[in-house]
Amino acid sequence: MKKHKFPSAQTVLLLIAIVVALLTWLIPSGQFDRLSYQKEDNTFITTNNSGSKTLEASQKTLTELGISIPLEKFTSGAIYKPISIPNTYQKLEANPQGFKELVLAPLKGIIQVADIIILVLFIGGLVAIVNYTGAFEAGISKLSVIFKGREYLLIIIITTLIAMGGTTFGLAEETIAFYPILVPVFLAAKYDAIVALASIYIGSSIGTMVSTINPFSTIIASNSAGINWTTGMNGRFIMLTVGLIICILYIIRYAQRVKKDPTKSLIFDQKEEIEQLFLYNSTETIKLTFKLRLVLFIFVSCFIVMVYGVSNLDWWFLEMTGVFFVGSVLIGVIMRINETVFVNTFIKGANELLGVAFIIGLARGVTVLMEDGLISDTLLFYASSVTDGMHKGLFINTMLYVYSGLSFFIPSSSGMAVLTMPVLSPLADGVGIGREAVVNAYQYGIGLFAFINPTGIVLASLAIVKVSFAKWLKFVMPLVIILAILSMIALTIQVYL
Repeated sequence: MKKHKFPSAQTVLLLIAIVVALLTWLIPSGQFDRLSYQKEDNTFITTNNSGSKTLEASQKTLTELGISIPLEKFTSGAIYKPISIPNTYQKLEANPQGFKELVLAPLKGIIQVADIIILVLFIGGLVAIVNYTGAFEAGISKLSVIFKGREYLLIIIITTLIAMGGTTFGLAEETIAFYPILVPVFLAAKYDAIVALASIYIGSSIGTMVSTINPFSTIIASNSAGINWTTGMNGRFIMLTVGLIICILYIIRYAQRVKKDPTKSLIFDQKEEIEQLFLYNSTETIKLTFKLRLVLFIFVSCFIVMVYGVSNLDWWFLEMTGVFFVGSVLIGVIMRINETVFVNTFIKGANELLGVAFIIGLARGVTVLMEDGLISDTLLFYASSVTDGMHKGLFINTMLYVYSGLSFFIPSSSGMAVLTMPVLSPLADGVGIGREAVVNAYQYGIGLFAFINPTGIVLASLAIVKVSFAKWLKFVMPLVIILAILSMIALTIQVYL
């Protein structure tokens, strides 16, 4: 009997796009009015399907609109995206997405995330240049000596560092850069590619799930809910600590089992293929010379500069790409790589990540279908209706799963915050709990689903390490269930204290 193979990430996303296109025929179209602040003339602008209207930028205007957010949140730039105006939902003429829209959606998605795609391609080019110099092979040989007998420290250190990046400035898409570097290190430590994938992706996911000072989730969500972002901080720190420990122990447990018996690996049938892709077949050990150390220093510095720029200099994907491009050229000059060889090697490296780049674009295409089909606000409206009259314990746990579900349709954390918080956070007042509980439910909800969300970056991450979505689900689902139970306990305790 022929064994059916799980479809590729690209096919999964195309199937999801078809389902979403069908949903636009079944779910009524509708939209909340939007409010945005214009810094140039200090005014508010409300927009809906009928047009736009300019209003005075004052606290009185916000009160009249039913928005419980201090005016300074807008004037200071803390809220910089249009927000939904409560109680303004109206049904619109249906805009179902047909065959033409379905075909064009992935192309529109690729255009919209062109900056991310370019970053991914340039990372591929840089990795190929460093690989050409032999620096990776020499560095991994050195690391294997340093961590010999203590390989589990790799898991603890990397997962913790990436989680810190996630909780402070939302390290997520940027982690795509880390896989080509770290997968060989974990393979050399006698682990499998899933351990490397888990340390990076789970580290990022638990960090962003329990964001503490992340401006793209905690701060913008709190601002959009009309509360100070430090409210509820202590609970989030405890949740982050407990959640991170659980994740690290979960990864180590699997990693030690694989190290002891490689046949226990979920991807044991791909062992040779993955090792051939990421490890080096040379029988001669390359010595870590001064020049190769300098190459690795530049390579690592690119990521340090990237992190600093994103967290302190308001950099985004274009600037990050520039860092990796400069790093590639510097390495080429230092190692005196022939110009033709340099260009061909760089292009070959970029080409190896082209499939990943397309996955990112296809995932965005699914969001395009939902936005053009005008169904996202309808789902938000029904979600707010579901919680009417609920007891506070049931309410907050329902919000957890409402946000998990909505994150499939709105994978952007900042986009989710400004669209949903003005509508959903006031519901907390009606059941007698603080709005910070809704902010936490938002974070935990979208964070939980991010572990497996196909419209997020998980499929792109899986494509780099050549792990199928089915095998990832088999590995991660027990952890997701554990974290879901932990989230429910944390939220329940919060609303009763």
